Formats: sequence, C-alpha cells, structure tokens
Amino acid sequence: MATSVVHRFLRLLHGVAPWRSSFHQREITTLSQSLQPLWKLPFRAFRTDARKIHTAPARTTFLLRPLPILLATGGGYAGYRQYEKYRERELEKLGLEIPPKLAGHWEVALYKSVPTRLLSRAWGRLNQVELPHWLRRPVYSLYIWTFGVNMKEAAVEDLHHYRNLSEFFRRKLKPQARPVCGLHSVISPSDGRILNFGQVKNCEVEQVKGVTYSLESFLGPRTYTEDLPFPPAASCDSFKNQLVTREGNELYHCVIYLAPGDYHCFHSPTDWTVSHRRHFPGSLMSVNPGMARWIKELFCHNERVVLTGDWKHGFFSLTAVGATNVGSIRIYFDRDLHTNSPRHSKGSYNDFSFVTHTNREGVPMRKGEHLGEFNLGSTIVLIFEAPKDFNFQLKTGQKIRFGEALGSL
Repeated sequence: MATSVVHRFLRLLHGVAPWRSSFHQREITTLSQSLQPLWKLPFRAFRTDARKIHTAPARTTFLLRPLPILLATGGGYAGYRQYEKYRERELEKLGLEIPPKLAGHWEVALYKSVPTRLLSRAWGRLNQVELPHWLRRPVYSLYIWTFGVNMKEAAVEDLHHYRNLSEFFRRKLKPQARPVCGLHSVISPSDGRILNFGQVKNCEVEQVKGVTYSLESFLGPRTYTEDLPFPPAASCDSFKNQLVTREGNELYHCVIYLAPGDYHCFHSPTDWTVSHRRHFPGSLMSVNPGMARWIKELFCHNERVVLTGDWKHGFFSLTAVGATNVGSIRIYFDRDLHTNSPRHSKGSYNDFSFVTHTNREGVPMRKGEHLGEFNLGSTIVLIFEAPKDFNFQLKTGQKIRFGEALGSL
C-alpha cells in the first residue's frame, strides 16, 4: 500500500503538462531521486485524531558483539589494576605500608577459566620453531632490550647460535659467571628476586608479606611409604611436626621469583638427597610479585613439581612452580616427568619415588649442581628443616643470583 502511494506520486510528477520548464524538470527529477530510497523502507500504520497515515518507524538496532565487549571490559579492568599498582608504588615510596588487597573468589575463578594451559602449550610449540638465520638477531635483541638480559654472561654470546626461542631461554652461563659460595650451607638455586623468607609458623607460608598459603596444600599430604616413613597427619600442627624430624629444629622457607630476563636454569641449593617427586597439575597463572600479592594461595593453584628429601639437618624440599607460558618444568634426572600434559587433570597429583630396592638412598645432589630448568620465568620455593640458630642473609625484594648465599648457621 505504502509503495503504491509513492509510485503514484512519482508518476504524477513525471506526468505534469508539457509546459513545464527545464528548471521545473530538474527539480522534479531531484525530488524523484530523493524519494526512491523510501520505497524499500518498512512502513507502519498508526492512527491519529485526524486520519490514518503511514510512516517509517524510528528505530535503532544495537548488535551485541562479544569480542568488543570483552576487549573493552578486560581493557578497563586491566587499566584499573595498573592504576592500583601505580598508587601502591607511590605509597611505598612514601614509606607507607599497604595492606594487601586480595582477589575475590569470583576473580580467581574468572582468571582460572582462561585456558592458560592450552596457551602455554601453544607457546611451547612456538618456542620450538626454528628461526631463519637472518631473523635471530633482531628477535633476540628485542627480547634482550625488553627484559634486560646480560648476554656477556652467556656461554655463547653469538645470537645466531640459538636456533629457536627455547634454546635462547635455556642458554648456559660461563663457568666463572656464577661462583658458588662455599662458606654458607644454603645458596640461591637460581637468579631472581627474593619475595619472602623466614620461619614457617602455624602451618602457613607467606608467598609475599601478608599473603599466605597452606603448607599441607602446597606440599600435599604425607603418605606412608618406605621412602616417606610418616603416618598421616591428624591436624595442621601435626603435619608441620612431621616435617621437623629432629628435636630443636625449626621449619624455614624462601621464595625466589625468576623474571623472564633471568637465567632460567636452577641448581641444587645445598648437598642433599632427593627421595621423592610429586607433580601437581594445575593452573598456569602468572606468579609475578603483583599477582602474588593479589591471589591468596597462588602457588597452590598453579602447576608445580615438589622434590623432597633430606640434608644434614633433616627435611629439605625444593618446589618449581609453573606460570603462564611456563608449562614446561624439566628435572634433569627425572625422565618420566611431563608437565602441562593434557592427560593430567587439575586437582590431582602424581607421585614418583627415587628410592628403589637397588637404590635405598635416592638421588644425591651436590651444592651448585644442575637440577632443572624453566622455559621462561617462574618461582622456586625452598622449605627445609634447620636448627634454631639458622640465619638468612637476605632482604625482602633484593635481587639475587645463583650461587650467592641464602643463609647459614
């Protein structure tokens, strides 16, 4: 109906008497062209007090596009988090102590829903791709400039030597670049920054000041086996007491964060014997200091490999904690270990004993000996038993290099 009305009106314009002038003809043609788009508009009839008329509805269609909404929301949230971090840094410069602001359960759940394990596997595949010879120097130079890598310490300084990113991340150091301190009983197993250290109290370990995680959740329950002769714990205190095997000793801990620009291999921090390995498949959230201040029990959420054994003062453990793009944790003497594998499900753990009928001791490690490596940066957590007069030679937040002293008696 509406279309026929427009057609009649246009025929009427073109059917005007032949006396119309060329000026009038041009006006009619212009009006006709302006009315033509109305043919295709949907019309809606409604009533007024005078008569029934037709008009095109004035409506605006909003198309909900998930990707732009997610990007806008995520960008806004990331900007807010950056502003919070900037404000905290400014307050710290003024000497004010800032209480940690922990993430809510929904924020942790939202973060854990991100497929970081899949992304880390994809990153691992990308790291294995061999780079063309002409592309190696610019790619590695950009990484060196971004993260402040000191290539003068590398055993091979020529960037063309590293065929892919994985080889570059796992580069070896010159023997004299990291002298091992022989005067102290415990040395740093890696390069990094000290996030926290001290005595374990109430079965809670501080990942950073004011933010803790459960000792039992982190190490896992003690099981009765030949290499772990401890009965199951009945309470938190009894679990801690199980680890302290000698009277008069205390339990200590130290957390070292490896940044992406740090040396990625880690070494034995003391002379000890590794008797057991426990692998926890889990999330691969970032473990940088900002996230450690934000997410409680962050290290318990993430994938990790716990090595336990004994040293001259009793219980000793070293835990390598995975992170985003660090799904691959390698222990040199453990060929059966495969981290960030799709066959492993979150919330479980896998045990492996190095104590056998032919080897009743386990794997002996010398101080400074190569132990394992990460594919990028991550975290090393030491939890060990020592006499009460053990003293750390550290400050929270300080940079440390492999071979330097952590503490001694």
